[in-house]
Amino acid sequence: MRSILPILTVLSAIVALWYGAAVLLNKQWTYDQAARAGVTVTTAQMLADTMAQERPVLPAPHQVAKGLWDGFTGQKITSKKSLVLHSWITFSATMAGFALGTAAGILLAVGIVHSRAMDMSVMPWAIASQTIPILAIAPMVIVVLASLGIKGLIPKAIIAAYLSFFPVLVGMVKGLRAPDGMQLDLLRTYNASGAETFWKLRLPSSMPYLFASLKVGVAAALVGTIVAELPAGASQGLGARLLSGSYYGQTIQIWSALFAAAILAAGLVLIVGLIEGRVLKRMGMVR
Repeated sequence: MRSILPILTVLSAIVALWYGAAVLLNKQWTYDQAARAGVTVTTAQMLADTMAQERPVLPAPHQVAKGLWDGFTGQKITSKKSLVLHSWITFSATMAGFALGTAAGILLAVGIVHSRAMDMSVMPWAIASQTIPILAIAPMVIVVLASLGIKGLIPKAIIAAYLSFFPVLVGMVKGLRAPDGMQLDLLRTYNASGAETFWKLRLPSSMPYLFASLKVGVAAALVGTIVAELPAGASQGLGARLLSGSYYGQTIQIWSALFAAAILAAGLVLIVGLIEGRVLKRMGMVR
């Protein structure tokens, strides 16, 4: 109970501030409509109207909650309005990109740790790649791949991999270099080969760093997928849902898609955390 109480307190404060902001941002439309109709609006009527506008500047929490409920349970899964369908499309590309990014990050990290030439040549370029805004890269990648006849999941997965590989690369390099000199000297006294040192010391030592970076990487992959869905002209996916909502001023739809993405990201990070706990416990690193 003590651990839940602070969370509930912060959540209640956020909801209260949200309702207050919704009233402040939405009340002008209520007063404008009343002025056009030549009527006077009481404070109670103003508060009620700001909580029930169809296209509010800032939807109230209960409106977003209703939008989420209708999107997940009030539509057929195959419906274009179903958040289940859009979440699945985004999830598929996210997982594909995350797998590519993780594989690339781990392979590059192994090469960087074992080769000074790669450390001096690849690592600076990997760092430089993250200074380029993803909003500038995504349209170019999509246009180039579309000209080659490659559309759909692959371009989104590539952009997701572009964002997710760097956290994995940095975390894995740090983890593979975690063993201290005494541990490495001990294996040398046992005449361990480079491969044995990697599998028995470096790789196990890197697991906590790897899983920490995977949590960041999977969230980054989701962001990359959503960004890739914006310029792709896609009709499905949470990014497409955000874009269509912005076109037609459907702010409740936009916020519902945002929260669906947040729920999806939280679920993915939670799954990685559960796998981390099982793996590290099996390796004897946690109790």
